[in-house]
Amino acid sequence: MKKLPLHITNGTILTKTINKLGIEGEKLTWQEMLCEGPTSELLDSEEFLNLRKSFFNEFYDIDLDIDLIKNELDKLNHTENYSEIILWFEYDLFCHINMVAVISLIQQKKIELPIYLVCSGRVEGEKNLKALSELSSEQLIKHYKNKVLLDANGIDLATTIWGIYCGIDHNLLKPFIVKSSSFEYLSNCLKAHLKRFPDSVDGLNIIEKNILEIIKKRTVTSKNHLLGYALNYQGFYGYGDLQLSRIIDQLSIFYTLENDSLALNRKGHEALLGQYNFALEIDNSMTYGGVNKIEFQFNKSENKLVKSALNAY
Repeated sequence: MKKLPLHITNGTILTKTINKLGIEGEKLTWQEMLCEGPTSELLDSEEFLNLRKSFFNEFYDIDLDIDLIKNELDKLNHTENYSEIILWFEYDLFCHINMVAVISLIQQKKIELPIYLVCSGRVEGEKNLKALSELSSEQLIKHYKNKVLLDANGIDLATTIWGIYCGIDHNLLKPFIVKSSSFEYLSNCLKAHLKRFPDSVDGLNIIEKNILEIIKKRTVTSKNHLLGYALNYQGFYGYGDLQLSRIIDQLSIFYTLENDSLALNRKGHEALLGQYNFALEIDNSMTYGGVNKIEFQFNKSENKLVKSALNAY
């Protein structure tokens, strides 16, 4: 029997798209958002699944279908049927954290198959970075034909980053920001990740500050309108509706609804001016891998994470 590739995609929409294009091979749909919530380094474990199930239930009131996840992951237990593994992930932090986790899982299972990466981002003739779902059929097929074979260094880099992300010292990611690799957008994603921690001056992370700037500079008629702006102007984060809606709700102490439009209140203006540190007034209970967001702040002058007042001793 002819062996075919195993495609690991970043979601159901992409899986359906590449099936419609007639791209041969088994499809494993990776439906996770490991850029938020606690993680454990060993992905194919009950500990990992229980952590993720508890996280989604607590933060998003979602009940994970563990059996569905296990059925998808079981495809990695039959790699004798495959010729190679092809990863389909995008340029943003959301996808990159999932990607390094998938590569780590492949290594943990001691799978010895060539690993290729199809990664969207810059597209010839386009001004903005593009997600895989935004590409035309012709562009997507071209990306597939130009897939990158990951060498041993790239695979080791991904597993190292996953290990650090699951650990307690995310400053260890800093040296990899300037390290060249097979991952064209990794440096941008690592910088974006560190800036997800509260700023040491105003207590807002860059996503939160950007949302308040949108309210200040644009006419925004509702939270849903604000969500649309936040989705379009988030840089290298790749957050979805669920994540950004939660953040917008958390920031409600900084804005009010007046005359059918959102407007910054006094706290909102003070936050953008950096007059106070609002870290303790925002729900900062989110965990990124092995680190709780409230335990560290990002110091711009030192360009690194520093312990917050709550974590200083």
